[in-house]
Amino acid sequence: MASIPLLIGLRYTRAKRRNHFISFISLTSMLGMTLGVAVLILVLSVMNGFDRELRQRILGMVPHLAIKNYQDFSNWPDIAERLQQYPGVQGAAPFINTQGMLMHRGNHRGALVSGILPEWEGQVSIIGNHLRGVQLDDLQPGEYGIIIGDLLARFLRVSLGDQVTLLLPEASITPAGVFPRLKRFTVLGTFSVGAELDGNLAYVHLQDMQTLMRMGDGIEGIRLQLDDLFQAPRITRELVNQLGHPYRGQDWTQTQGNLFQAIQMEKRMIGLLLMIIVAVAAFNIVSTLVMVVTDKQSDIAILRTLGASPATIMGIFMVQGLTIGVVGTVVGVLLGIILALNVSDLVLWIEGLLGIQFLDANVYFINYLPSELRFDDVRFITLAALLLSLLSTLYPAWRASRVQPADALRHD
Repeated sequence: MASIPLLIGLRYTRAKRRNHFISFISLTSMLGMTLGVAVLILVLSVMNGFDRELRQRILGMVPHLAIKNYQDFSNWPDIAERLQQYPGVQGAAPFINTQGMLMHRGNHRGALVSGILPEWEGQVSIIGNHLRGVQLDDLQPGEYGIIIGDLLARFLRVSLGDQVTLLLPEASITPAGVFPRLKRFTVLGTFSVGAELDGNLAYVHLQDMQTLMRMGDGIEGIRLQLDDLFQAPRITRELVNQLGHPYRGQDWTQTQGNLFQAIQMEKRMIGLLLMIIVAVAAFNIVSTLVMVVTDKQSDIAILRTLGASPATIMGIFMVQGLTIGVVGTVVGVLLGIILALNVSDLVLWIEGLLGIQFLDANVYFINYLPSELRFDDVRFITLAALLLSLLSTLYPAWRASRVQPADALRHD
């Protein structure tokens, strides 16, 4: 008796109905479920891809955390060696950051100028992988060379070998009066990571920055690269407590956290909106089953007279509705996974076919459509679609279980 609902429910699903309109509605519900699930998986995968690219590019340039000392930091080599021994820390590098104005032949733009040690910087930054026409080792102390972002170079209209003037927001007092602090640098090359940093970041040698800022052997702080960037707040607190006063810590969630929180919120909202499409397709099962119940009232009455209980009748139509939902969900998941894994190549093929470019590298930080398929997203979407399909079967199945045999057979 336990297998009767399953057998009859599957038979109703496979059988050719006399009412072709009901069959059309069933097919539409199944296709709607398939498309909704596939699109939801595809869109979330693309958003995961953008999130990954931003994390790798921006957080590859921005330190995961920085340890600063606002007093004397001339003993930084010992502190850096000590920090590198801490569990979870991949690398460390000293730095001095200052805000300034870069000027060239009437063009000017604000920028963050960072003093670095080329031999140390590769431990904490991906800048070495995105240089154009230059190497970090080309930054030599005393030569006052500078490496600037590609977008910043366009704003200033400079090329390799040009001179740019750095204006610092500090004044120098001389016998002739008070003058702003200026220094001329030679452009050694550019870098391009495809993010906003290309338009407001520049690198010089640490010793040149120490001379310019009159810091002697001191530095502003030490950048750290972590194995797991999401552990940055915890490790920051632990390191500051271990080092004590006057050391201070700052992690990436304080400097770039708002950007990634906005991306996560956008992902949730788009996922919620697309889930409504799945819900609409799922609740189309309601109308399908209601019409099936109306069409099958005589069959229900005969089953009831043969001894079928209301629970058995309810199970029959729940199986039929779930079959539509499960088939639509499974096909949608498979289609979504295939599209998510191949969307980058598919977009490139469409661009080549139509001769257009959807993502221009001059406008966006990447020139291709990234995608990252995550099992957690697929699992959540699958379970949500199946749950909506189950809920959609309850009311029609309950109505079927309430059919009275005498009333149903009265006109047959």
